[in-house]
Amino acid sequence: MKVTRIAYSRQLNPGKYAALAEQAARLGRVRSEVWQRYGSVCGVGGGLSGRQVRDRWLADGTYLRFEVLANAWKETVRDAVDDIAANLAAAKVGVRRAVARRTSDPLERKRLFTALNADRWGDDPFLARQVRKRWRRGCNRTHDQIVVRADKYNTLMDGRGRLWLAVPGLERRNLIKIPLSTTVAPVGTLRLILRGGRVQVHYQIDDGQMPTSKRPCGGQAIGVDKGYTEALTDSDGERHGIRLGGMLSAESDRLKERNRRRARLRSIANTAAQRGNHTKAARIRANNLGYVKRDRQAVTHRAQVRTEIFSAVHRVVDKADTVVAEDLTKTFAGRKTLGKNINRRLAGWTKGVTAEALANVSERRGSVLVHVNAAYTSQVCHRCGVLGRRAGDRLHCTLCGVVWQADVNAAINILARAGDPDIALHTPHQRVKQILLDRADRHRTRLPVQDSSPTPVRAESESSETAQE
Repeated sequence: MKVTRIAYSRQLNPGKYAALAEQAARLGRVRSEVWQRYGSVCGVGGGLSGRQVRDRWLADGTYLRFEVLANAWKETVRDAVDDIAANLAAAKVGVRRAVARRTSDPLERKRLFTALNADRWGDDPFLARQVRKRWRRGCNRTHDQIVVRADKYNTLMDGRGRLWLAVPGLERRNLIKIPLSTTVAPVGTLRLILRGGRVQVHYQIDDGQMPTSKRPCGGQAIGVDKGYTEALTDSDGERHGIRLGGMLSAESDRLKERNRRRARLRSIANTAAQRGNHTKAARIRANNLGYVKRDRQAVTHRAQVRTEIFSAVHRVVDKADTVVAEDLTKTFAGRKTLGKNINRRLAGWTKGVTAEALANVSERRGSVLVHVNAAYTSQVCHRCGVLGRRAGDRLHCTLCGVVWQADVNAAINILARAGDPDIALHTPHQRVKQILLDRADRHRTRLPVQDSSPTPVRAESESSETAQE
């Protein structure tokens, strides 16, 4: 299986970025030409390949109009032809559904499917109408990408441990060196995407060829609970990534205020346009409603969040050779019952990044990642197994009277669930609750008769809460 990795430029010189942007703009015109000429039935839809397009351009001299190096426009042509073919394949999916709805005759359905798969749909009016309805000839809107072949770039490490990527420019033997924010060198064909003064380097590797880290893992088995205020809380009671909640809340509040101001300015621009003052409307849209600064800030925020989460996971793996975590692919429950501000903040909760960090860091450093069923791990007392009462970051056990820190309690339950014979990863939560209730009942029947005095309970609760804090 192929996985995509992304490396980012770090403190890139504005002059280098301008040179890359000019090259990307010229290659964008190459893409537009490919879409204009061959994004139709007589082009890629008729079986035309990227090599055939390249040979035609070499024969008629079309490539001379773009003033870019040969390998740059050839790779761009190949990539654009692949994009057109992918769009056609996606359109065929909808056409197959339309064919299935149209007829129930097996022979007629087979005839239509055969003509569609062989790209002979132009001879059948129904297929032609359905394909043209879904596969519209579009114009190219990609003017910020550069595709670099694997043998046309090189990487080097300087004396300060920084990795540099050297890619071809607009002139021969004129390499543009890009400082990267990682020490793992990209491999294979690269796709450079220019966004807001920063370069994103996309490349694909096999899942089994993930680069390994020389940083060793620990020797413990640790359970971790995901969180909003902190990225992870482990079963030893230690919190990791404690700045995550503040970063997400600050960004959410900033976006709320910014979008409110943008909506007000958009309303002013629309009012000015309705009154005939198109100059004012265009000025507002150009100077106040752009996307360059917004996209640049979004990229910076995402990078900061990823750094915080990956750093937190690294600190966990420093302690553990086995990391037990809840299945983070589950949908977050109960969001509709929360307030608007909390819903907005949770919408930016990057549990997908946490799942990616746990998988990648564990694999690269040689630790084992175990996923378990997370149902009721934050609501059950890990000491007695009874469903407690959750209040904020506190879990009040109704049986033993102890007040636990909820995230630490959940991490301990997650670690214990790795060896639970009754609760599997995909056990329905209704079944999990019934199992926990049965265990709690059996635990109650084994308890001796307790003194009715409330004093020991309060003392134990207070001392436990103090210890957890």
